[in-house]
Amino acid sequence: MTDPDVTTLAPGSSPFGHGHEQVVFCHDPDSGLKAIVAIYSTALGPALGGTRFYPYATEQAAIEDVLNLSTTMAYKAAIAGLDLGGGKAVIIGDPRRDKTEPLLRAYGRFVQSLGGRYLTACDVGTYSADMDVIARECDYVTGRTTVHGGAGDSSVLTAYGVYQGMRASAQHVWGGPSLTGRTVGVAGVGKVGRHLVGHLVDEGAQVVVTDVDPDAIEIVRGLYPGVDIATSTDALVGYALDVYAPCALGGALSDEVSETLSAAFVCGAANNQLAHAGIEKSLTERGIVYAPDYCVNAGGLIQVADELEGFSFDRAKARATMIYDTTLDVLDRAAAESVAPSVAANRLAEQRMREVTRLRSMWLPRSAGR
Repeated sequence: MTDPDVTTLAPGSSPFGHGHEQVVFCHDPDSGLKAIVAIYSTALGPALGGTRFYPYATEQAAIEDVLNLSTTMAYKAAIAGLDLGGGKAVIIGDPRRDKTEPLLRAYGRFVQSLGGRYLTACDVGTYSADMDVIARECDYVTGRTTVHGGAGDSSVLTAYGVYQGMRASAQHVWGGPSLTGRTVGVAGVGKVGRHLVGHLVDEGAQVVVTDVDPDAIEIVRGLYPGVDIATSTDALVGYALDVYAPCALGGALSDEVSETLSAAFVCGAANNQLAHAGIEKSLTERGIVYAPDYCVNAGGLIQVADELEGFSFDRAKARATMIYDTTLDVLDRAAAESVAPSVAANRLAEQRMREVTRLRSMWLPRSAGR
């Protein structure tokens, strides 16, 4: 296997206007690998974020996605109390057709070339078994299988953290954390959504789900026969919901959704849920509370980050349980300061970045000195 061709944009030179430290493009003709790593910040530590394997329509769409996702990861790590920065990677292609061992190993060599500034993990289209393959060429991999000492599927604690965020939102809105008897709509029941449905059903919530993948629906129907099925996301949003949980790809909260939704609050696992900045204002005007996505969906990051200490599920779960307290703090601060919850969350994350960073503005591998 030949070395991948790597093009690097040095810190501060990103032409995209997002303020990223570094954006790196990789192309390996032999394996067909086309990948991008975006490092938003290493002020708190090395940038940890998953690798998304997705058939983007254009390279520009992939660039925008990786820039947005890596920014979110920096804020997610900060508000979760982790000594980690924010990064993300995308591999352009259809994982069902294009994912091969040579491609994943070429990608591992690509990540290795960054010297530890970026740590990878699972995301849409990648799994723990893929991380094991990548790790054959790379030292900077988390989210590995339990056989290899890893945390396994990070969707477990992602869903658990969203559930804790949902309980905190219920406390803020209704004065108590119980979801028993509440109607919760879950859009997207893949890895994370399916686990979230389990928590909700166990508590006695009435759950309505939808997904573009019929197989995902059938799995949930088999596990939880009492769950109702909506024919589409539009149909789900039209239900008389108490809670709406977007758990698929980003941009789920559009103008159309905000105008139709009847839920008391939104709390879901998807990243970058707001289609544009004005959506949260529209939700607020309609009396709908938005629990910031990067605040409530940090459980997966917490899970894979725990591998860096030698993985303990109980320890990681205890840390993910604290998402309840963080979410409640964010929502209460937002109400007290008369600002949107996303503003309150951003302020908390940015405050920690400032306070912890002190004199260090960028994380570098130890061999490079600090």
